[in-house]
Amino acid sequence: MGGRMRKPLLAVTMGDPAGVGAEIVVKTFANPKVYELAQPFVIGSAKCLERAARQTEAHVSIERVDSVTDVKYMKCIQVLEPIDLDILSFTIGEISPECGHAAVQYFEAAVRLCQAEAIQGVVTCPINKEAVHAAGYHGDIGHQEILARMTQAELTATMLMTEGLKVAHLSTHKSLAEAVEYVKTPILIEKIKLTVDSLKLWGVKSPCIAVAALNPHGGEGGMLGREEIEEITPAVTTAREMGMDVVGPYPADSVFYRATSGEFDAVLALYHDQGHIAIKMHNFSESITATMGIPFVRTSVDHGTAFDIAGKNIADANGLEKALEAAIAMIDGSLE
Repeated sequence: MGGRMRKPLLAVTMGDPAGVGAEIVVKTFANPKVYELAQPFVIGSAKCLERAARQTEAHVSIERVDSVTDVKYMKCIQVLEPIDLDILSFTIGEISPECGHAAVQYFEAAVRLCQAEAIQGVVTCPINKEAVHAAGYHGDIGHQEILARMTQAELTATMLMTEGLKVAHLSTHKSLAEAVEYVKTPILIEKIKLTVDSLKLWGVKSPCIAVAALNPHGGEGGMLGREEIEEITPAVTTAREMGMDVVGPYPADSVFYRATSGEFDAVLALYHDQGHIAIKMHNFSESITATMGIPFVRTSVDHGTAFDIAGKNIADANGLEKALEAAIAMIDGSLE
């Protein structure tokens, strides 16, 4: 079985069993490169992974482990199964309460291991929000809400990142109307500070943050909206007085381009699509998600369960490899 590990131990949660999670896991773990700087293992279903390995013809062995203490340094998929999932109880590519329940159980098991400091971080494959809801988890819209519930973190936020662009989000899982109402000075100050503190913790020494405007052209002096005048600019001013390198608000149609040109270390987007569109247009295949405000490292692929292509051996596993690389860099404090 090999010797005990000295590299960071990372859990990779398989996500929704009906989605592309198992496929991207076996493709990623078949690459010897992923074992160079850490020892990843999987929390999920061995049978799902075995099926995916057959479908993809991935050259990787799969071994079950009963406990995280059984994980060894070895180049194979070591699987911890917190629940027994019947793979005949659901159909690949379809919403299933059983799969929603399994996906939450996999993630909760990983969070508990992080909280116990048994592992150094968790990398997540996608869950399906409808399946999670169907399983009875009505308060858990996504990974971030589960993290907030389990860690009791007072303030969390999402940062998307890819080479050349990092985007933090003031809000994510809110309707557009709710997201606009959320643009308030105290909340902005909290999220700006959280972004600065997180980047410093991960290795960015003196981060410069640009805050995106909410309205077209930055509001045009109030003619197209007053949020920039009444809420955003006061937040930026206060953050600067607190010693943070923060600029803006800058119109959203140009601020992301300026960030990719190296003018800022990150952009604070004010709602889900404002930030997600920028990242995914810039480099969707390699973009990843990180959670700020929790006491351990969590990264994720930046795509969904992709039910339309699940089980067809066409899912791109590049995002999972990048999420693993980012997690290692964040743990080491060497994120660039």
